[in-house]
Amino acid sequence: MVSKWRWLILQLTRTLWLRAALFCLLAVLTALLAIVLDPLIPVELPGTIGADAVDHILDILASSMLAVTTFSLTVMVSAYGAATNNVTPRATGLLLQDTTSQNVLSTFLGTFLFSLVGIIALSTGAYGRQGRVVLFVVSLFVIVTVVLAMLRWIDHLSRFGQVADTTQRVEQATLQALAIRMQSPYLGGMALINPTTQIPRSAAAVLSREIGYIQHLDVELLSRCAEEFKGHVYAAEAVGSFVHTATPLAWVDGIALENTEFIHKAFTIGPARSFDQDPRFGLRVLSEIASKALSPAMNDPGTAIDVISRAVRILSRLGDRQGSDVAVECPRVWVPPITAHDCFDDIFTPIARDGAGLIEIQLMLQKAFYALAAHAPLVLAEASRQHSKTALTHAQGALVLEEEKLLVGEAVARLRQLAAPQDHAR
Repeated sequence: MVSKWRWLILQLTRTLWLRAALFCLLAVLTALLAIVLDPLIPVELPGTIGADAVDHILDILASSMLAVTTFSLTVMVSAYGAATNNVTPRATGLLLQDTTSQNVLSTFLGTFLFSLVGIIALSTGAYGRQGRVVLFVVSLFVIVTVVLAMLRWIDHLSRFGQVADTTQRVEQATLQALAIRMQSPYLGGMALINPTTQIPRSAAAVLSREIGYIQHLDVELLSRCAEEFKGHVYAAEAVGSFVHTATPLAWVDGIALENTEFIHKAFTIGPARSFDQDPRFGLRVLSEIASKALSPAMNDPGTAIDVISRAVRILSRLGDRQGSDVAVECPRVWVPPITAHDCFDDIFTPIARDGAGLIEIQLMLQKAFYALAAHAPLVLAEASRQHSKTALTHAQGALVLEEEKLLVGEAVARLRQLAAPQDHAR
């Protein structure tokens, strides 16, 4: 579980401006450090190492880093635009959080500010001859740092913003979110499998005050308040759900409605979905990548096939969950789970529809369903069979050749033969 404040701090640390501001602050402090260390440097050392050359070094750094920073910003904006046009706008958020780009740009900006402060201090006579030694040594260190940052930036630009790179980022973000969710399927609370039977009739609804998507749910806060009021809280909507002012955020039992302000504090609602607690959003973004690749404008079934293979890697994690081993840290809070059917709907339904007339897409889908059902029959077989049948219906309506329809039908039959013994065993 991640509290709301920790989640907000995490979002803040991913922003470019904060990292750049910290680098700039460090650069200013470093430039001024030479003034403090001036008395500690031997008098004869400046002439020995040629510290008088620091003026020219700082001039070169100041003039070049401003141009490099501007160029880097242009490249980053171009990469964001390419990802928006060729992948999906929902994936650009991950590019904005790219640590390599942020560190490199912050290094360039910090170096420019370090040089500027150094030049100003030199012109005002703030440094003595001994202070120039410190500034000279630090400038050499800064040059090495800039060279390493440039080499890393050049290597990073060779793939930054491309379809494969962006798709990989979405997969990693989804895998990370799903792995955390599988460790705590109900975010530390109890499982709300069937709201109709599990939520008491005496429970009262707490409606949302905002319109948007649930980005984060602080179950720990709900638990503390439920303990305080000796009641129970039933989360009506999962993270990633769209809510409005007529949507119940939660149902409370044993808690007066005038004491439910904590419900609104626990639910963070924003204009867009977030990857952190919402692995289904990652699956939806992957399906958008595949759908765009299958559009007549792109005509790139290879990318759709790549997305399907990534979906198999992600969804196989659903089969790793062991419900009996789940620790309940908040017994007074009930949270709806992530189901295999919902995840399959997010990723496979759009691909089966948009790739209905392509035999290679249909066969890859059936292979994916077979692989998932074989990996975790008790968890994924039912959803695999259902979506296999749906994909077959799409294929039969769109494929022209009877031979291709027969191939898809044979793949569906293999899946049924795999799933049948499991159904019989149950």
